[in-house]
Amino acid sequence: MGFKERIEFFVCENYRPDRLKRAIAFLLEKLSFQVSSGTRVLVKPNLVSARNAALSCTHPEIVRAVCEWLIEKRAEVTVGDSPAFGTTRGVARAAGLVRALSDLPVKIVSFSPSRPIKLACGVTVKLAREALCADLIVNLPRFKAHDQLLLTLAVKNLFGCVVGLQKPLFHARFGERGDLFYRVILEVSELLPVGLNLMDAIVAMEGRGPTTGRPKNLGLLWASRSAVALDTAIYLALDLSPEEVPLWQTAQKMRLYGARPEEVAFPSDFPDLSDFRLPEKPSPVSFHPLRLIRGILKRLLMKI
Repeated sequence: MGFKERIEFFVCENYRPDRLKRAIAFLLEKLSFQVSSGTRVLVKPNLVSARNAALSCTHPEIVRAVCEWLIEKRAEVTVGDSPAFGTTRGVARAAGLVRALSDLPVKIVSFSPSRPIKLACGVTVKLAREALCADLIVNLPRFKAHDQLLLTLAVKNLFGCVVGLQKPLFHARFGERGDLFYRVILEVSELLPVGLNLMDAIVAMEGRGPTTGRPKNLGLLWASRSAVALDTAIYLALDLSPEEVPLWQTAQKMRLYGARPEEVAFPSDFPDLSDFRLPEKPSPVSFHPLRLIRGILKRLLMKI
């Protein structure tokens, strides 16, 4: 086989700004990642909820360090997400992101819906206009266990570019229709102009994430040009099989490049994460109607 998607990682025991700056420069050099002056870059952290924001959201010092690197290259930088609960600004404030970026020429934006887009699987979505209009997206997920999907990694973080209440509605409508829900997540990620995926795994979340799990010190930053390949690398580090991870299994069925181990170039000192605790029994992907109604009401109340 010829070309392989490269995976890089850097041992980083804490979120000290000087250490993060060196780590990010090292990883981006390894991946030959560059941006030109004037490039419109959307930095997409994980801003899921104000609940347990210090652990459930991407650490603000990582977002700041990436923004600083981009600003040095004279890129035009915005930071945005569509939280599961609350407003973008409110979750960013709870996570410490507003404060971390306060002295940088960076806007924190709330996503606005684009025109409807029909995916290959037949589902119509409205993606963030800010994501579709960017020249490139820098995807900054946090490494977390997930109560329904087992894990939320690079591909799942891009599902945040689906705006507003569509996400829980998709859970309810497609969660019990075979692999359709997973196809929606993967097809969304493939539509976006993602140039870099850098994962916060310095302090991860294990147990019943994505908001109520326990901290797990891994001391790692992961990076790849490919979200699919980065997730594949982490599945393998966790000693998982595609049969245990429906999103990975669906990516392989769709023949997405990087979903198979032979399509990924791994570092020689590949870490072993097999002691990371995942949900023992994941919850159903589909939302019961009462849960969906409660979730929608909660979302609306948190926006008031």
